[in-house]
Amino acid sequence: MPQPQQLVRILTPDKVNAPLSKAQKEFNRLTKRIGELEIEIKNFRETVDTIQQRINTEYRPLLTDYNRHRADLVRVFDHAYARPEATKTEKKKLAHLITDLAYELIDMHGMDEMKPIFDKYDEDGFDETTAETDGLVSEVMKEMVSSMYGITFGPNVDVSTQEKFEAYVQEQLQARQAEHQQQRQQTEEKKAKKPKTAKQQEREEKKQLEERNITKAVRTLYMDLVKAFHPDRERDEAEKERKTAVMQRITEAYEKSDLLALFRLQLEFNRIDQQHLKTLADDQLKYYNKILKQQADELGDELHEMRHHLSAMLGKPLMFTTTFGLEYSFNNDLRELKSGIKAVKREVKDLRDPAMLKAWLKAYKIPKANDYNDFGMLFG
Repeated sequence: MPQPQQLVRILTPDKVNAPLSKAQKEFNRLTKRIGELEIEIKNFRETVDTIQQRINTEYRPLLTDYNRHRADLVRVFDHAYARPEATKTEKKKLAHLITDLAYELIDMHGMDEMKPIFDKYDEDGFDETTAETDGLVSEVMKEMVSSMYGITFGPNVDVSTQEKFEAYVQEQLQARQAEHQQQRQQTEEKKAKKPKTAKQQEREEKKQLEERNITKAVRTLYMDLVKAFHPDRERDEAEKERKTAVMQRITEAYEKSDLLALFRLQLEFNRIDQQHLKTLADDQLKYYNKILKQQADELGDELHEMRHHLSAMLGKPLMFTTTFGLEYSFNNDLRELKSGIKAVKREVKDLRDPAMLKAWLKAYKIPKANDYNDFGMLFG
């Protein structure tokens, strides 16, 4: 079981002493925020992993069962179409229902066994219909990408598949990015050749000094830990193994410029204590706070990117990509799928009765393009 993270904060002094300085308060705020973000990211990843497992063990079997019953419904409609007593209007409705539902089962769920039934009611057949649809989608995508990014598609450009289309767009975007980067570099080189004013020189020197101080602040913590835990001169094999493991943690934190992790290691192995943190001068804290601020921002960006990526992948609003939202949304999807299975099983049973199917078809209306009726909402 992983150990809880070492709390890194400057303790509030006694009432008789001076209160925490602004830099000390900022240090505490940032270390607390980083700790919270680390927990959020860890919990988010664990929740995503758990839901991925539940998708495979719970959702997919239910979806397979749901689609199997929907395929049975297509067969019910197919048999009804062949009945001599079926009217022209009923056949028109049945043909629409069959092609609409069968197309989705084949296209979205890979149920190729539905192709012969679909092809009976569509003169072009599934494969040709799909090719035509893909061609239309490709043209729409070309127009959209051209409008958004200014990318042109010459007559000899092969974007016949989604993979080729995406590869071409990515290639064009990368080429444009490289061109912009080259232009920026040329602009920077021109600026660098110009003589700097005294103020510019002063600002640049100040920035370089600050960067050196920040690097030094991290390296000081790192070197102190290295001196204590470098295993090369250790003769005891057990202790050498322990120090090697600690050094791996130290090196990993240093390479990531993870200042908080270095502080945690200092506290964990008694290189410093909470009292020592109180003695840090504000000038020193200023550099620590800059690193911690950058670290907090990076963690915040990482969590935001993870949530945005998942939101796009699931097609759900960002509000559902919190740990609570993910679990709530997934459980709700499971409930809806179970309800859908019950409903379609009932429909298959009821509509096998010619009289009930006739009454149902009488009430059913073929939807207009982009409309959703009760049947589409239930079985789509």
